[in-house]
Amino acid sequence: MAKNLRFAVIGAGRIGLVHSGSVNDTKGAELIYVVDPIKEAAEKIAAEFECKTASDPLEVINSGEIDAVIIGSPTPTHVPLLSAAIDAGVHALCEKPIDLDIKNVDALRAKANSAKTHVAIGFNRPLDPQYKGVRDRVAAGDIGNIEQVIITSRDPGPAPQAYIAVSGGIFRDMTIHDFDMARNFVPNIVEVTAFGANSFCDYIKEENDFDNISVVMKGSNNEIITIINSRHSSFGYDQRVEVFGDKGMLQISNLGHSTVSLYNKEITNAGEPYMDFFLERYAASYRNELKLFVDGIKECKVLGSTYDDGRAALILADAAHESARSGKSVKVNLN
Repeated sequence: MAKNLRFAVIGAGRIGLVHSGSVNDTKGAELIYVVDPIKEAAEKIAAEFECKTASDPLEVINSGEIDAVIIGSPTPTHVPLLSAAIDAGVHALCEKPIDLDIKNVDALRAKANSAKTHVAIGFNRPLDPQYKGVRDRVAAGDIGNIEQVIITSRDPGPAPQAYIAVSGGIFRDMTIHDFDMARNFVPNIVEVTAFGANSFCDYIKEENDFDNISVVMKGSNNEIITIINSRHSSFGYDQRVEVFGDKGMLQISNLGHSTVSLYNKEITNAGEPYMDFFLERYAASYRNELKLFVDGIKECKVLGSTYDDGRAALILADAAHESARSGKSVKVNLN
């Protein structure tokens, strides 16, 4: 019988809880450690999944007790922990973004791409069953050559001010998922134009960030990608995609808890609110992400998002930030 891959999850916040659950539910994976400097947070997750706790991630990475690590700690720790994992021969799945500074990402690039261990970046949305269904049908040629992609992502409400202050801004924190999704359909993006506004949240404005943005990008084959983001949505977590080609169109609509709709003389098509949290909407994608990571380790190749995918998304985020501040389009090279 094959030995289970022994995992540590670094970071005991809400994303650490999700990853711990994914490890626990994945065949061939075993959760050994939850690591967090806040002892109570680590112990809470450890009690649920019956694993050990630790406060020092480097000690765990170098302990010889784990085969793989999921890095869900604050962004400034990502590059140092990825580097340490590579040195220790430990496979690593790192949450986005790799770093807020592209210089730090580039400094680790050669090491990450030449590592004998598995280095993957945590972009989970392409592994959502609905998104995967669209990607598969695009690949099958159902809509022909892509001409336009429209991605809409609106959060139910803004994150707390303390989070916004260290997030790196909406483009690097929120839109970065959509940049990665866009590249699943149009890999080679060459130009970025972005607009940002402060429409409703005073403390986001205080942090010199936007709460309402749109991005228009051009692909190397003249495809046009439009991304629309807002930090709030009164009707729930708004997640839609439209991919338009010369032979047809594919769409993903919002998901709710029920497909039941009410029709009467006063209203039509009245249904329940949409799912209102990303951990709920994308629960299946996190499980699929972990399974793909484990399968990739067994097959000795990255099956999910690569280090360079993470780098490309950050380049696009930086370009959008520059464009929104300068009012000018920005050319990009993702190579």
